Amino acid sequence: MSIYTAEIHWDNSDKGFLSGDYSRGHSWSFDGGLTVAASSSPQIVPEPMSVAANVDPEEAFVASISSCHMLWFLSLAAKAGIELKSYRDNAVGTMGRNDSKQLAMLKVELNPIATLVGGQTLERSIAEKIHTQAHRQCFIANSVRTEILIHSGGML
Repeated sequence: MSIYTAEIHWDNSDKGFLSGDYSRGHSWSFDGGLTVAASSSPQIVPEPMSVAANVDPEEAFVASISSCHMLWFLSLAAKAGIELKSYRDNAVGTMGRNDSKQLAMLKVELNPIATLVGGQTLERSIAEKIHTQAHRQCFIANSVRTEILIHSGGML
């Protein structure tokens, strides 16, 4: 079993805590030394109480699914002898009410584009097979109830 940690830190630097008029800006610190500025989403808590420039939990959720999928895709492509030059994904998460009427991330759509080295082309069926395997291996995808769609048409 592996253990992962993150330190989340917030300080009350405002006077409006009890009225709800306080900053949601905080930080996430990770074991490798990186600290990320975080906040609630301005789509949920309006500015200035949210900090739009900071990462919010919903964005991080979408990014973690995309990142996990990409890492598995890269690993599987390398094992298959497919040399990639780059990988990019414009992932999109959709929040809404679930069957219990609670707000939830209902769907995450991955839109990966992998560029091959040397002008090689990869058959769509092979790309889809690797994406399917990557999705099955992704720890994050295996941990959530969110629907995850992979639009794998972007092989260059």
